[in-house]
Amino acid sequence: MMNRRTLGVNFEAGIAEILLWVPQAEQVSIRPDTGNDLLLEQKTRGYWQMRTGELRPGMNYQVVIDGETWPDIHSLYQPDGVHGASSAFDVSGMKWTDQRWDNIPLQNYLIYELHTGTFTPEGTFDGIAKKLDYLAALGITAIEFMPVAQFPGDRNWGYDGVFPYAVHNSYGGPAALQQLVDQCHRKGLAVILDVVYNHIGPEGNYFGKYGPFFTEKYKTPWGNAINFDDAGCDEVRRYFIENALMWCRDFHVDALRLDAVHAIKDFSPVHVLKELTLALNDLKQCTGKSHYLIAECDLNDHRFIDPLKEGGHGLDSQWIDEFHHALRICAGGKREGYFGDFHGIEDLGAAFEHAYVYHGRYSEHRQKTFGTDPVENQGQQFVVFSQNHDQVGNRMLGERSSALFNFEMQKLMAASVMVSPFLPMLFMGEEYAESNPFLYFVSHTDPELITAVQQGRKAEFEAFHTEGDAPDPQDENTFHRSKLQWEKIGSGTHRTMFNYYQALLNLRKSHPVLRVPDRRNMEVISNKINNTLLLTRWSNEKKIHCLLNFSTRDRECMLPAFKENVSIIFNSASAEWGGPVINNDAFLSSSLIVIPAQSILIFEEYV
Repeated sequence: MMNRRTLGVNFEAGIAEILLWVPQAEQVSIRPDTGNDLLLEQKTRGYWQMRTGELRPGMNYQVVIDGETWPDIHSLYQPDGVHGASSAFDVSGMKWTDQRWDNIPLQNYLIYELHTGTFTPEGTFDGIAKKLDYLAALGITAIEFMPVAQFPGDRNWGYDGVFPYAVHNSYGGPAALQQLVDQCHRKGLAVILDVVYNHIGPEGNYFGKYGPFFTEKYKTPWGNAINFDDAGCDEVRRYFIENALMWCRDFHVDALRLDAVHAIKDFSPVHVLKELTLALNDLKQCTGKSHYLIAECDLNDHRFIDPLKEGGHGLDSQWIDEFHHALRICAGGKREGYFGDFHGIEDLGAAFEHAYVYHGRYSEHRQKTFGTDPVENQGQQFVVFSQNHDQVGNRMLGERSSALFNFEMQKLMAASVMVSPFLPMLFMGEEYAESNPFLYFVSHTDPELITAVQQGRKAEFEAFHTEGDAPDPQDENTFHRSKLQWEKIGSGTHRTMFNYYQALLNLRKSHPVLRVPDRRNMEVISNKINNTLLLTRWSNEKKIHCLLNFSTRDRECMLPAFKENVSIIFNSASAEWGGPVINNDAFLSSSLIVIPAQSILIFEEYV
């Protein structure tokens, strides 16, 4: 299982090796688009197997289970969508050029999240490839792709995928993804792939035709949970673990972002996430290549990222939504819905210090004490952001920060992420203040499902007391309105913002204090009255003082260093970045510093 893919249709020296798990079937065969049915032999534990030269790469086929034909849930390519025939694909056909590529250390990840369909006019992997020089020049080091597994239609965020192994046909399919990853590595960019192991989408979901992939023991927001600990779960676990191994081994993906792991229900003695960690460790022993696991998890439980030897699941890092929530309230966002649990500058200070804002505190929103304190976890084990696909797209109108906050506040929010002792992540377009929204969109074919999605979207915003109607997710125009406007980068404030982000990323990569996500050598002082925060970080003989002012007025702050020993190295309010301050040297005329409204000043101290 480590060295090569075993499930589904695979090829060895031109011979198809087929292995399917269909435990309740009486007869299973493969029906190529040309030729006769190929009868599989029944093996133990519900597996069916055969070797044949009659099914070749590029041929379409269907799986026949007791006389009924279905697409193959192990398929790597669905050229005609979720309801069409599967296509046999040989993962070993790619001529890789990245043999010398080594995954960069996790602590050096500067992440850029994008959605393939809306990132470029083409909406394809080839379209992304044309922008790799732009991304490298921006200064990011890792690209995160929202899910690319086959979903219904050609417009979707990707979290409704129903063929976890198949690369979406409208994006270019599996060969195009392999080519794109290879090109990313040539540009020095690591690749993160978003995968969904907590549920399967509704339309085109044929898993029930194969076996007990779901259990009624647990419910999730999407229905019955995937069966990770009920009867037949060994084979279900194998299905998803092989999927992760395939992306890393056969597509050379450097890291996987695991969607909503809190919705994975598993009370087995060895949690499936721990088993996944162990499997990737074994893969590294085979290939010598490192791969990272990054979780989305809202439980504030550091057990997910604790090392295996300490009883944890061994995941490498996790997203921290609470940093975003606290930052947004500091910036003047409304305290509604789940944002009602966040109170401003003191919570942002808690996020800098503890990663989790709720680290054993009472939560009014949840009406219980919530969270653990990840004292021993390192900075690179947390990913923070001022925007991401959820926090933008799950607003009713999909507004980005550029539509919600003024230019100075946008710069302050971006810098807050960059100076943190965590891994920073950007969401596509924020680096030049993209003004188009990022909306929620789908392209289902089932009328009842379309209606259910439309009604569910409307109900989702009741807690936010939002007036008006949400844009129709099924409307093709909703998708097109979400595309980036690349022509805006070259002019006005968009160009200024791009230059600002480029400078921030360069400072993050080059400064000896900022480039290391060190949570220990740090001090945070928040001032609730002034809505300011002083973040001090140090390493060896260098120390920096970051003065953040979220108020709409200039604020005074005492710099905790002698002015002879400090120099200003960054000012978001500088005229260079479209701000009001012309002479940065004026800040050193007194130890009492006046921080411009909605800005950050960064001073370097020589110890």
